[in-house]
Amino acid sequence: MLTCYNADMQLIPAIDLLDNDVVRLERGDYDRVLFRQPIEEFVHRVVATRPSLIHVVDLQGARDGAVRLDVVERCVEAARETPLQISGGIRSLESAAAVLDAGAARIIVGTSLWQDDSSLAAYVDALGDQLVVALDVRDGRLAVRGWLAESPIGLDDALARCCATGVARLHVTAIERDGTMSGPDLALYERVCASGIPVVAAGGVRDSDLGSLEAIGCEAAVMGVGYLARLGLGDLI
Repeated sequence: MLTCYNADMQLIPAIDLLDNDVVRLERGDYDRVLFRQPIEEFVHRVVATRPSLIHVVDLQGARDGAVRLDVVERCVEAARETPLQISGGIRSLESAAAVLDAGAARIIVGTSLWQDDSSLAAYVDALGDQLVVALDVRDGRLAVRGWLAESPIGLDDALARCCATGVARLHVTAIERDGTMSGPDLALYERVCASGIPVVAAGGVRDSDLGSLEAIGCEAAVMGVGYLARLGLGDLI
């Protein structure tokens, strides 16, 4: 088994977009919206906490399979100098380039990487360390298209492909924990860390979980619902 990547734990606040608002969903269910606030207002609140990076997911883009560049540009402008990693609806190298040109520091791609045997390598070759590969896991398999469909690719197969192609970073979400504040799936993240690729963990992460995630080798953790409490907005859920 390969040694996990070790680094100081980075906490990344999550901003999920639907229509023209920031939202939080429970377990990725578009019908279970826990929280809603206008984009610029929420981004300014997050920026005020001085994060080193903000995680932005356009849920509408992921569901519909199309990048909303106008929304990306709004987030970049609102974030001022804070770097953003952006995902949602990036289904081609052309759309990936457009999101980077709009100001994203790096992008997260999932669905389009598994459409054929050559897609992952093409993205890695074109984007290098600006590419973060999304592994969104439900019952041991990858979910795609905004978590509304299941990929035929299993987790172990995906990890093997990522190792073989030189993927720089993985963004791993335990879907059943997302938006629940029930704690992360440590067994899942330990399994993925064994690949030796840096791992960003997401799904159910609380402040009290950061030490455990760091101990098993995660590079960073994304916090959504938990971050609302840091912003004084937890009572709105």
